[in-house]
Amino acid sequence: MPRLLAALTVWLVLTPPAADSQTATKQAIVEVRTVLRELLANEDTDNDLKITVDDPHVAGTGRGDKRFWFHAVGGARYEVAGTYELSNLLQELTLLKQRAADTATLRTDRIFEPPVDRISRLVRDLHWDGLTRRVDEEGILRIVRDVKVATADSSRYVYVPFSDRIAFDYFRNVSKRHPDWKLRVVQLPRTLTPDYVRHLDGHHGILSLALRQTRDGTLQGVPFVVPGGRFNEMYGWDSYFIILGLLQDGRTALAKSMIDNLVYEIRHYGAILNANRTYYLTRSQPPFLSSMALECYKHLPKDSLSHRWLRTVLEAAIDEYRNVWMNRYHLTATGLSRYFDWGYGPPPEVEPGHFDAVFARFAARHGMDVQAFEKGYRAGTIKDPELDRFFENDRAMRESGHDTSYRLYGRCAELVTVDLNSLLYKIERDIAQTIEREFGGSLSRQDGSIERSSAWHARAAKRKDLVNQYLWDADRGMFFDYDFVKKERIAYLGATTFFPLWAGLATHAQAALLVRRALPMLETPGGIVGSSEESRGTITPDHPLRQWDYPYGWAPHQMLIWQGLRNYGVDSIATRLCYRWLFTITLNATQYNGTIPEKFDVVNRTHEVFAEYGNVGTKFSYITREGFGWTNASYQVGLTMLAPDLLEKLNRLIPPEWIFTR
Repeated sequence: MPRLLAALTVWLVLTPPAADSQTATKQAIVEVRTVLRELLANEDTDNDLKITVDDPHVAGTGRGDKRFWFHAVGGARYEVAGTYELSNLLQELTLLKQRAADTATLRTDRIFEPPVDRISRLVRDLHWDGLTRRVDEEGILRIVRDVKVATADSSRYVYVPFSDRIAFDYFRNVSKRHPDWKLRVVQLPRTLTPDYVRHLDGHHGILSLALRQTRDGTLQGVPFVVPGGRFNEMYGWDSYFIILGLLQDGRTALAKSMIDNLVYEIRHYGAILNANRTYYLTRSQPPFLSSMALECYKHLPKDSLSHRWLRTVLEAAIDEYRNVWMNRYHLTATGLSRYFDWGYGPPPEVEPGHFDAVFARFAARHGMDVQAFEKGYRAGTIKDPELDRFFENDRAMRESGHDTSYRLYGRCAELVTVDLNSLLYKIERDIAQTIEREFGGSLSRQDGSIERSSAWHARAAKRKDLVNQYLWDADRGMFFDYDFVKKERIAYLGATTFFPLWAGLATHAQAALLVRRALPMLETPGGIVGSSEESRGTITPDHPLRQWDYPYGWAPHQMLIWQGLRNYGVDSIATRLCYRWLFTITLNATQYNGTIPEKFDVVNRTHEVFAEYGNVGTKFSYITREGFGWTNASYQVGLTMLAPDLLEKLNRLIPPEWIFTR
């Protein structure tokens, strides 16, 4: 059972004792670099520039014993003890050092800050700013230095849509002013094709986003928030969850700016992209634009300016719906939609070696050396239709955002999925209700067409019928994906079975069955798991772990399921699941120097995850200035769901099994 944090302040000891004025004001003036150096020497015994529960105690030396004394200017002597408190001291000293302070005032109340308060405050005051980017002269160098876009000629490529001449001229001028940056500004063709994108290999780069004019007449990039770590660009579905967190923290302008950038992508690239990199030009991500817009609109003043903004976003959502999700690539003969990337070949963004086992299997069939086979296949001189289908399915899976999961692996392009069609139902209802509520039932567009709420209600009703026909399994009481090639449901239980609750698509009877039958197989000590263990199957060398399956849990699943349960009046279970997830975040942050990662092993309530791509958000020194976007958001949103008594228990790190019964 983890150490409880009920009496944090007991470890602050002063010499001379409590009458000292510094104690009353909870401040200590320290020589920052000296105390920082001594702290690391004494407690960072594994030399990772963090203080965690994994720092071993060095026998006979006192090093790593989680007790540290330091002197303040003037002679006062302080003791700090405990992993959490010492890591806070390290973080506070680091922030002072980064302000170029040699001697500075250390706020001792920050060292003993209740963990929930501290995590939430750092997300609000530090992490969002650490994750904010702009594609403009001031911000572009930070983005193009990204190791993911190493190019054959060492140039840093900036691609601008054909339809935005202002942006093209702007970035060409930036390039001329900074020749040492090695920027190469390229205007995309009027019509994008899979061949064009495929032949950018070795020359991929960042895609420009919206620019706006400042008061002094200069152009500035519209800001956005990235997920964090190696994800140094704006992602499609991450943005929805990040926006919920920003709105909770009063960052409405930044949330609105993110939506403006997504509208720009629809207008100029034809879709909300997986992210604004050239290798994502052929695929989108799970669609949430109408949900983002309506959540943001709640926080805007109800004036004509906000109303015009809502109209703009609504029209973009309509265009995205028709031109992306109902196009010939995504719409199937069932009347439901699938995920699909209209590019071809190996996705270039994956890390080197990711497809080694796949290429080895196909090379053996061709009787070829693996490297020679891969080189020939990538060049197009070796053809293999089965391998083509593998990459078609792999790319579709990456559009789903669930990369990777055995629910989708090797078959995603052949499935109409519960998650996508729930999201599209939500979009249809959002558009119908917004036109009805805000535009009197009909919306006249600039091209002369008219959107009527009745037509969008009809689309939603039709999709609901089709979902119930193809995806609802009445015998099992769950929603499953449907293989339209084999004409059968895939009885793979994933967290996505609850998406119809978030979308308001399920009946109350269906919701009750899901809670009774699916929830016991997906609820774990740390929250909702990506899939059931049974569906995932036994792990073997030929069937390795996938990061969106058991035992891993992700913030978007938690947040959608909390809201879905509340939509159907199951608030007590939503609260229990929320506490489990927030406890997992809090426990790991207190034991590991403030770590807030992209995902967790929710079965064991740990961020130490060993599957596929690692765990973004865990690699930092001294202090994390970012956390991870949607995990940050889940914490801020989740806290609003807990009553004061549960917040107090969370601050004391009382495990959920001591509070809740199933």
